[in-house]
Amino acid sequence: MSIWRWAEHLAPVPEAARITLGEGDTPLIRSRRIGPSAGLSNLFLKLETGNATGSYKDRFAFTAISHMVAQGKTNCVATSSGNTGAALAAYCAAAGIRCRIAIVEGAPVGKLKQMMAYGAEIVRIREFGMDAGVTQDVFDRLERLGQREDSAMQVSAFVYSPEGMSGVQTVAFELASQSETSIDHVFCPAGGGGMCVAVARGFQRLNESEQLWNIPAVHCVQPEGNNTIAGPLRNGNEQAQDVACTTQVSGLQVASVVDGHLAVSECRATGGNGHLVTDESVWDIQRRLSREEGVFCEPAGAVALTGAIRAAQQGELDPDAVIVCMVTGSGFKDPAAMDRMTDDLDCPVMDADVIDSW
Repeated sequence: MSIWRWAEHLAPVPEAARITLGEGDTPLIRSRRIGPSAGLSNLFLKLETGNATGSYKDRFAFTAISHMVAQGKTNCVATSSGNTGAALAAYCAAAGIRCRIAIVEGAPVGKLKQMMAYGAEIVRIREFGMDAGVTQDVFDRLERLGQREDSAMQVSAFVYSPEGMSGVQTVAFELASQSETSIDHVFCPAGGGGMCVAVARGFQRLNESEQLWNIPAVHCVQPEGNNTIAGPLRNGNEQAQDVACTTQVSGLQVASVVDGHLAVSECRATGGNGHLVTDESVWDIQRRLSREEGVFCEPAGAVALTGAIRAAQQGELDPDAVIVCMVTGSGFKDPAAMDRMTDDLDCPVMDADVIDSW
């Protein structure tokens, strides 16, 4: 089914302008090993790796670019740490729109090549994503460019692109329809915080339209080296904070607040909390997802599950609660992370008779 079946819940787009690459309807699977080993009997994984460009950001791009088509815009200027850029580049290609993207300095080469393969014009900006001042400067410059008559700035954040971000709410719509029972908790990774906001608002929209009675607690999980939202949320603060970003988890290197204030408010309203995890624990869960669940994801895609496991270890979750962890991007996007996962392995060349010893 087309993701546009949710059109009544999204920012309006005329049917003739609607772009799709078959995004959405991604699998929701029960954890076979990691959940039970952590004492969680109802742990599920939402595999956003199945979207057209391999990440949940397609849910942003399909609406963002459709709105550009509807408005007659022909020039997309954007910023990305990787997945947003790949998604926008693909949907711009489908719509015949020029796409130029300012990229964080540390973006993985796999994501850069994916953007260029779709025809995007890209440049990496020194210290962008790591320094809050540089990051804000990039946003300000792009915002000015986006005010040109033929252009639109697209950043996967509600504070910049609310129309596009309305599409990310479809995650919540799908979860509500896929789960056989009420969901108690949804764990989301966060860089700028947009996914947390979208998921919380999506469930709230279903509740307001009397299509959902139980709103899950939406939790924000971040690497310790990018503690813009999770720490303030856990500590009872009203607002997020700028940081000097030190995490090596690509895709979550967002030093400035962006949607952080909204994420604190929206997650707290659902009863969700903030969770901080180390880069090393994320590497470990990423490896375990591949070897114990058959789920191949990039490091950012393992962050939500890492937070849920940590929460379980600290006694913060009912063992029988229905828990969903967002797996947000494919492992093919980050070659360096693939190398890290397999650095203890080898593929030797040997004679055929070695097979007899297996």
